[in-house]
Amino acid sequence: MSISCSVGITAHNEAKNIGKLLDALLTQELEQVAISEIIVVASGCTDDTCEIVRAYEARHPRVKLFEQARREGKTSAINLFLQNAREEICVIESGDTIPGPTTIENLIKLFADPKVGMTGAQKIPTNVPDHIVGYMSHLRLQMEHELCLEIPRLGELIAFRKVFTHLPPDVAMDEAFVEALVIKRGLEVRYAPDAVVYNTGPETLREFIMQRRRNYAGHLHLVHKYGYKVSSMDNMRVSKIAWVEIWNAVRLIYTLFTLAFIEGLARLLGRWDYFVKGRKHEVWDIAWTTKRVDHNVEPTKPAGKG
Repeated sequence: MSISCSVGITAHNEAKNIGKLLDALLTQELEQVAISEIIVVASGCTDDTCEIVRAYEARHPRVKLFEQARREGKTSAINLFLQNAREEICVIESGDTIPGPTTIENLIKLFADPKVGMTGAQKIPTNVPDHIVGYMSHLRLQMEHELCLEIPRLGELIAFRKVFTHLPPDVAMDEAFVEALVIKRGLEVRYAPDAVVYNTGPETLREFIMQRRRNYAGHLHLVHKYGYKVSSMDNMRVSKIAWVEIWNAVRLIYTLFTLAFIEGLARLLGRWDYFVKGRKHEVWDIAWTTKRVDHNVEPTKPAGKG
């Protein structure tokens, strides 16, 4: 027996991505799960978002479009979705993301356990980490993944039981508030690292700061008005994870300098062999430790990769 879910997409001017997102949802690989409907809430769109969704709506009965004439905030869009979603299990996905082919399956199948009230996907950045802002996006989400493995802190793509009818309009961090409501009702929040969702982080330092500033202010409001603190607000826990990344970076730098020194020494000795002693090593000394190959050994990560 499959678990049915309603998928809600919150969108504002997502013409560049909404078609790809709908294609990804319509072609999900599902076994234990069924997507009964995909509801797009388009808020104050001034681009072709609504036209694109209407084209999908005409071809796919599961796709439904609800329009808001102006932007009223993501919470308002979620409330409109909740009013119209018919399934007990609801999925919320941001319109600027793309799920993997088995993401919805891996996210929803956890609800076979009646104790589970909310699940969340692992966020994978699509930014190229060749510049400082792109690298910060990668590093931040890697640290967030490590944090979620200890205590879930979910966002971008979540699923939950519809144990509430609406969210307060003053809540900016909707995922965190849903988390608080689910826990308050005695249900469990679980991280689903095999359910991945791809999104692009800010590409400029200004936008990176703007996004982090906005999120932190929203979490502060959640703490001071509603008394709920997400795991990323635990400075000691975050510092512990950051220290692991710092130590990995130190190990990588140490390893690089050591490798450079040893490689230089080996080349110096090789020059001595060739130019002074006339040795070409056509019959070389055996490095006996390289002869023990165990195919059952798991590959290890190099220093600095966590």
